[in-house]
Amino acid sequence: MKLIVAPLHDAVALATRHRPSHLISLASPGHVDPPLADPPPCRLDLRFNDIAQPREGLTPPTEADVAALLAFAEPWDGARPMLIHCWAGVSRSPAVAYAVACARSGPGGERDWAERLRLAAPTATPNPLIVALADRLLGRHGAMVRAVAAIGRGAETTWGAPFQLDLSPPGVFRR
Repeated sequence: MKLIVAPLHDAVALATRHRPSHLISLASPGHVDPPLADPPPCRLDLRFNDIAQPREGLTPPTEADVAALLAFAEPWDGARPMLIHCWAGVSRSPAVAYAVACARSGPGGERDWAERLRLAAPTATPNPLIVALADRLLGRHGAMVRAVAAIGRGAETTWGAPFQLDLSPPGVFRR
């Protein structure tokens, strides 16, 4: 049961190599992803800017966006990987992977998942607004926000390197 997280420029090659059953594409409004030769059977496209708080002229992630991604991930059986990508693979996609991992494992694992995320992706700086929205929807009372704040900002980079989070053994998805 693996989550594969990547920047856009690696997504097509990773989709070809790993044949995910689920794909979450995160991009800014108006962006069109490159076509996949063999698209996954389940795909979710969310369009919002990578911002931590609302700013005029930009589209923030919303509670509806985060609810949609949690609902999309809930029936995933993990037999094949889930691929999550954003533009740079640094902020939006790591935040979504973290939210999915926390939802899968239930309350109490927030710190462990944040630490595992940091080990897998030294450059990851999970989008704090996505994390806060997931925290609220999952009823974690700030535990996810605190755990991500504790790992701090990732190392400076232009592009994140692809990474995997292994969710085995399978947990129970809880909202």
